[in-house]
Amino acid sequence: MSGLSRRQLLGGLLGLGAGGSLTACSEPQPPLRLGSIVFPTYEYAFLARELGWLDEREVRLIELPANTFSLRALAAGQIDACQLTLDEVLTARVAGIDLAVVMVLDISAGADAIYAREPLALSRLKGKRIAVESGASGALMLEGLLNAAGLKASDIQTVPITLDRSAEVFASGEADVVVSAQPWASRIEAGGGVRLFDSRAIPNLIVDVLAVRREKLASQPDALRHVVAGILRARQHQVAQPEDASRRMSLRLQVAPAQVPEVFMGLRIPGLAENRQLLARGGTMQQSATQLLRLMHEQGLLRRLGNLPPSLPDDLFDDRYLPSTLGMAP
Repeated sequence: MSGLSRRQLLGGLLGLGAGGSLTACSEPQPPLRLGSIVFPTYEYAFLARELGWLDEREVRLIELPANTFSLRALAAGQIDACQLTLDEVLTARVAGIDLAVVMVLDISAGADAIYAREPLALSRLKGKRIAVESGASGALMLEGLLNAAGLKASDIQTVPITLDRSAEVFASGEADVVVSAQPWASRIEAGGGVRLFDSRAIPNLIVDVLAVRREKLASQPDALRHVVAGILRARQHQVAQPEDASRRMSLRLQVAPAQVPEVFMGLRIPGLAENRQLLARGGTMQQSATQLLRLMHEQGLLRRLGNLPPSLPDDLFDDRYLPSTLGMAP
């Protein structure tokens, strides 16, 4: 797996337009440009392309090293859509990048976890050094842990890290407790880490989504339907033919084929029916985004990006690009 942290909350979004250029297509009807970093569920789009289910005349996949670059490219209009975390979508919206979520890729249900070196009652966390990434996902996990322990933020010492260093920090003893996520969580567990808390206790808040610049909803609806159907079909292929999918996905995920299922551990991957429920107006994602926005405001994560909107926009989620039935070819 790439050593880049997918959930690093991004500073300087107000200056995103200064990002480097990407080559634009000069065709009269250019393909939808979809940006992505390396992450398990983000790989379904690449798997669909490899299997011939994603027509590059309709959708062009653009690989980026980190979501910092993804958001810069979105702000500059260099890509049209991107696979992001929900908190990153909210950060982008507050910074003036008008995005809509058209698909939920995964929901963390244990993939994000907090570890100690030995069994430890939560009440004994007072005074401990807790290594955590500074961003919405890290803040969510830490808040959940402290609430469960009956502690305040002032009762512990935070050690700022990035997720890709979490296994290293755990092994080195730089902190007493480490907030991590897959695939680094598996390495911590292999090294004897004891799980104290995980994202199952804060359901539907750590979420990966497919987000699109709003103007593309009207101008490229067929391409959006094409890529959403391709992702769903690639997921079906993984379920039906796991060995073939693992072999194909292992190179980009940088793990052995036998280890591919492990990097999906703790991720709930919604199918078509659940996506409809999640994206519905007033549904689960609307509630989750409202809670996330409140937390991000309280934690000061939006302070550099201007004023917080009074409420979540009603048009943030859009289920019109989901296929009508399962099994439809892209």
